[in-house]
Amino acid sequence: MTRRPLHIPDGHESGEEMSRAQRTMYDVVRFLIEMVCRVYFRLEIHGRGNIPKRGPFIIAPIHRSYLDTPVLGAATYRRMRYMGAEKMWTNRALGWFLTSVGGFPVQRGSADREALKVALTVAERGEPLVMFPEGTRQTGARIHPLFDGPAYVACRTGVPIIPVGLGGTEAAMPKGSRMVRPVKMAIVIGEPIQPPPRTEGGRVPRSAVRDLTARLSDAIQDLYDEAQVLVGRPNQHETPGAPER
Repeated sequence: MTRRPLHIPDGHESGEEMSRAQRTMYDVVRFLIEMVCRVYFRLEIHGRGNIPKRGPFIIAPIHRSYLDTPVLGAATYRRMRYMGAEKMWTNRALGWFLTSVGGFPVQRGSADREALKVALTVAERGEPLVMFPEGTRQTGARIHPLFDGPAYVACRTGVPIIPVGLGGTEAAMPKGSRMVRPVKMAIVIGEPIQPPPRTEGGRVPRSAVRDLTARLSDAIQDLYDEAQVLVGRPNQHETPGAPER
């Protein structure tokens, strides 16, 4: 199958540093999104103090809705860089807008080495980065198996990972829906997870990446459960060994 061309403004193919115009546009869009979320979704934000006031970090949230990305913008006043599915850059207007607010494309469903290189560059430059460790939107109360991308970038750069739970986004716009319901939402930001110390030569042992991914998975699950309780939609987890009905 022939891949459709991506519409990325010249000079912004690889997550380059945001221009002054891009930074201004990001701040305006972020402010408007937070106002809409506060009013329309009655958004609550918990744990904002866990986000570093300076320096790079990786935000790793649960992923249940197209709304997750814009809603996350309300979590912090800091400008974050987003990895997005490359199909969103096949539309000229949308591609221009996403790039203008600091996004860059990733080939979903594959080991996109180029995207990981960009993520490493962004983190090493000192910018906050958003990476959805489940890869794509999922459904249900249980977190799905995570990709190792966020843990790999954290281990390579020494940057902390901030786990995040989002409550209510799936109910507001579930997978396959084009309607957005005025459902209460909550963002719960966890404490930073520090990667293990880097080894000489910058090698990243696979065991270290796997262990960090496992810690991240547990943290996101706890925060997702907490966020769902805050919005009045507690996750229903099956009890092991419970009789079938």
